[in-house]
Amino acid sequence: MQTEARPTPRDDLAHYLRSYVQEMAFGDEDPDLVMDRYHTPDIAWLTDGLHLDRGRLIAHARPARRNVTACDLDVHDTLVCGDRVAARYTMTAVTRGRTVVTEIHMFGRLAPDGRLRRIDQLTRTPPATAQR
Repeated sequence: MQTEARPTPRDDLAHYLRSYVQEMAFGDEDPDLVMDRYHTPDIAWLTDGLHLDRGRLIAHARPARRNVTACDLDVHDTLVCGDRVAARYTMTAVTRGRTVVTEIHMFGRLAPDGRLRRIDQLTRTPPATAQR
């Protein structure tokens, strides 16, 4: 059985953003495999100051798979320069019928193989009347 080759975050950052969310929230594949496809084992992921390591990120996938019924990413900007990446995107998730919109600014560092080894994110919930 031949598996489909997927681009790394270095190869296509927008594809990574969309694929990672879809695979972790809705995929049938083991979350460990999804995590390792895109991130190094020593991944350091900080969102609004909260540190998530590989184990906590994988544990986060289980409730997401139970509770999230839809998720869409609107990728506004991406930049890859050497071992650094940046992205600005909006995630709209539906959890148990409740829609949550989050604006995300992500900065990251890549490993030599193109996977992410560090992510720093700043998020905000836009006002309900905000125009995008």
